[in-house]
Amino acid sequence: MTETLTAPLDADAAAAEELRLRRELAAVYRLVAHFRMTDLIFTHISQRLPGPDNHFLINPYGLLFEEITASNLVKIDLDGNPVEPTPHPVNPAGFVIHSAIHKARTDAHCVLHTHTKAGCAVAAQQGGLLPVNQMSMEFHNRVGYHDYEGVALNLDEQQRLVADLGGHPALILRNHGLLTVGDSAKQAFLRMYYLEKACEIQVTAQAGGTPLIIPSDQVAEYTARQLTGEGEASSDFEDHDAYDLAWAALLRLVERIAPEYTD
Repeated sequence: MTETLTAPLDADAAAAEELRLRRELAAVYRLVAHFRMTDLIFTHISQRLPGPDNHFLINPYGLLFEEITASNLVKIDLDGNPVEPTPHPVNPAGFVIHSAIHKARTDAHCVLHTHTKAGCAVAAQQGGLLPVNQMSMEFHNRVGYHDYEGVALNLDEQQRLVADLGGHPALILRNHGLLTVGDSAKQAFLRMYYLEKACEIQVTAQAGGTPLIIPSDQVAEYTARQLTGEGEASSDFEDHDAYDLAWAALLRLVERIAPEYTD
């Protein structure tokens, strides 16, 4: 992937942009907690910061997602080293997974990883994510699969993980969990929200014990283009504002349930 070159920000503009990104990322942490997609302290969401230094934000290892605020996010480099004083360590598995993707995908400004029950259930299924509902069709032919190699503590796994993600917006880590990327924290969250819902629906449908209705590949691909805005979907109507409206509603939710997230 190639990165679009932009003029560097001056110090004041850079500080303002970092604060904005910190608050958006903290909001996503609180939303992941609210929608019960956490695994105590053991998953992670990272956000690339602008500038030539290749710094990004990640959660302080040891805090629950419901404790994350804009100010306690840890700023690290691509070697996993904090670049500012912090009392908190960094999850080494978070560094291995997230730094690999940030290095390889300059469009992946945010990387979000979960270990949910439904996500892990689908990650354990040989067929992976099936196009059994409209939410899953957003990811039709747009999700990669990475075979399980153990806890992600080995740097030599990075190359294989990145290759399996490819140019997709999502990755299913076999026997492990789910991962989404986005050009912003809000995009990565909305992708994860619907990937998680797709997994929940699939597992629920399978539990019914009757054969599932699988739409044709043509219909699934058409629906994916409708939902992602890729190519010509030839729909009579379009809804370009859907995700922006959804995100605005989610921010109102965070401000009600966790107004301290901006601290």
